[in-house]
Amino acid sequence: MVEQNLLPPALPNAVGVDIGGTKIAAGVVDQHGEILAQTRRETPASHPSAIADAVADAVAELRRTHPFGPVGVAAAGFVDATRRNVVFAPNLAWRDEPLADHLEARIDARVVVENDANAAAWAEYRFGGGLDEHGNAVDDLVMLTLGTGLGGGIVTGGVLQRGANGAAAELGHVRAVPGGRACGCGNSGCWEQYVAGNALVRDARDLLRSGDDEGKVLLDAVGGDPENVTGPVITRLAQAGDPGCARLIADVGRWLGEAVASFVAMLDPEVVVIGGGVSSAGDLLLGPARISLAENLPGRTHRKPPPLRTARKGNDAGIIGAADLARV
Repeated sequence: MVEQNLLPPALPNAVGVDIGGTKIAAGVVDQHGEILAQTRRETPASHPSAIADAVADAVAELRRTHPFGPVGVAAAGFVDATRRNVVFAPNLAWRDEPLADHLEARIDARVVVENDANAAAWAEYRFGGGLDEHGNAVDDLVMLTLGTGLGGGIVTGGVLQRGANGAAAELGHVRAVPGGRACGCGNSGCWEQYVAGNALVRDARDLLRSGDDEGKVLLDAVGGDPENVTGPVITRLAQAGDPGCARLIADVGRWLGEAVASFVAMLDPEVVVIGGGVSSAGDLLLGPARISLAENLPGRTHRKPPPLRTARKGNDAGIIGAADLARV
């Protein structure tokens, strides 16, 4: 395991690339965690070579205006201990994918691959929700990213935990419900199937297909077709006061609180940071999550739950963390 308890030295700007299930976001990042330039591409999720081509194209665009050193890639999958290969990706067509090799063949730069949630956790630890009121990083942090799936990242004693094989902190694939919903990882009942964007959309579509009046506003908003439902639409309507959409987000929040209670029992972090697209729901999500965490925390009558904070770096955390870790 490579320890990250020392802050990276001041090196040239680095590029961070965040490859998710639907989009590729890339940016030039300075040593203070500031993004100087940014671009995006759609993710051709079923074609590994096309993903590499899209990343290379985005990096080439950035290079035309900003010089940089290494390239850090935040990949939505299991990354091996060499930080070069994606062993498995539940939501992308990567199986034993030598991603760094393929990218270095297309990009004239050193490439480092990180798990996307690890990268986001590192960004929040260094520059965001992991900073205390004096601007100092806490020692122990857990990050959960609620995007298409559920990612996790752990910093303990200032060290990013990768594990013996590089696959630590896959918190979304801890099994929560025996015999529960089938998961892309090959198991069933994983937290990801209850605490993520896919879970929110699936529950919303089930509501609309049931014909329940609670889904009327959402059904009208998507033109009467449940397949048109997306997380941002649900969040927008909930924030506008629709009780049906607010209930859908609250349900995910309650599952989130239960998940956090389990992870706190294992890791006892000083702070838990919640990121990813679903976190844009704010207190509609985190309010129920905090209540559920307090109700399910082991030893709750004798300890306080850690604060749940929204990620300060938002959707840019993967870019920032990948770039910062590429310097090490």
